[in-house]
Amino acid sequence: MSSNDELREERLKKIELLRAAGMESYPVTSNQTMTASVFLDSFDTAGAQTLTGRILSTRAQGGIIFATLFDGTARLQLVLLKTEMDEGLFTLFRDTIDQGDFVECTGSPYVTKRGERSLKVDGWHMLAKSLAPLPSEWYGVKDEELKLRERYLDILLNPEVRAMFERRSKFWQSIRFFLLLRGFIEIETPILENSPGGADARPFITHHHALDIDVYLRISAGELWQKRLLVAGFPKVFEIGRVFRNEGQSREHLQDYTAMEFYEAYSDMEKGMTLLTELYRYIVTEVYGRSVFTINGHEVDFSRAWETIDYSTVIKDRFGIDPLTVTEEEAIATAQNAGISFTETPNKARAIDLLWKQIRKTISGPVFLTGIPVFLEPLAKRSPNNPNTVERAQIVLAGSEMGKGFSELNDPQDQRARFEAQQALRDAGDDEAQRLDEDYIRAMEYGMPPAFGFGVSERLFAFLEDKPIHETQLFPLLRPKQ
Repeated sequence: MSSNDELREERLKKIELLRAAGMESYPVTSNQTMTASVFLDSFDTAGAQTLTGRILSTRAQGGIIFATLFDGTARLQLVLLKTEMDEGLFTLFRDTIDQGDFVECTGSPYVTKRGERSLKVDGWHMLAKSLAPLPSEWYGVKDEELKLRERYLDILLNPEVRAMFERRSKFWQSIRFFLLLRGFIEIETPILENSPGGADARPFITHHHALDIDVYLRISAGELWQKRLLVAGFPKVFEIGRVFRNEGQSREHLQDYTAMEFYEAYSDMEKGMTLLTELYRYIVTEVYGRSVFTINGHEVDFSRAWETIDYSTVIKDRFGIDPLTVTEEEAIATAQNAGISFTETPNKARAIDLLWKQIRKTISGPVFLTGIPVFLEPLAKRSPNNPNTVERAQIVLAGSEMGKGFSELNDPQDQRARFEAQQALRDAGDDEAQRLDEDYIRAMEYGMPPAFGFGVSERLFAFLEDKPIHETQLFPLLRPKQ
């Protein structure tokens, strides 16, 4: 029998001791009157209270027991004095309480001789007896997969990890509040779709048994649905929700993650860039209280003026080809000469995009990338200054793309032509190209107002934390343990 098995057997015996004393190990109700943080904040006037939480440590000295209680809001010292409470309860606590147990303690404010504010316990009840011991040396664990697989222990025992997930919550709250304050309404759109749209990505496929059809998990946060709502007359909409892409995994990419998209009628790329600058500065101020970050070796200052760079110009300067006029053969050859290998069927669009990604790695930002060729963006409106480019603004920071927005295409004939071009790429073997969506075009034919749309994922949060994205998810997907 292993040491953990022996400890489990000992704890099972303690459940029997509790039962013999008439105390349940897993009661239905608890009677908390105050959290630990509120108790400490109102210590001088709190009076008698009932607090609940997990026991993190115990220390007995004759007729005194000291214990640390943690309820998720604060840590609080418990003091049990044998001479000032029921002796049976004192003994039961001493003989049955282990690190990890959840308890309910009733008592009054008490200051120890060392000046520590505590709760002097008059009575207590077990709320949940733990059977597995908490690790005693968790901070020294080097196995990152173990930390992710037992994330609940990592959060419980590592205050820095806990604080990160509190910041993650603030991150999405700040975005939500920013948009609500500006008149946007939050909506929900389907996760299961007949045809996935709104991005270039490989979808997950599943079977809907009730309808007996194959359906796709969405690859965007409802882009084409949200634009249908613009047709319906909603001027400002946004969604924060899960997105699924059946693609590769890396420091920056996961297959299951949270994203936000918003759409604002009667706006455009230029107005949108001003709004996005305000949004990002608001996020970093609300969540971190600062504007300067070190991310992947780049220093990023959100408070400075954001530069705008042109897509074709930077590629021409670096690789000597113009994305707007280069042939497919020249684009592919240039990419191959730059040491790029293709994981998908090579074509002009993919070659040009991979060349840009080599340049992107050197840009600290934040900057707006504009002047994107039409063949790379099937959903954005053409630029009035150059119809071969679209009105798309991509935020680049720390060498990566960190949000994309554009003046939304609302010409149904132009939209059909671009969808058909994307479908041709799919038919030629590019399974990340977009599909022809007849239903969306039909909605657009009823009339869609000019609009600006934007999307960003939780990758932004991971970059602000300067951590791999899987470490900033509560429960990232892992292979089953063998």
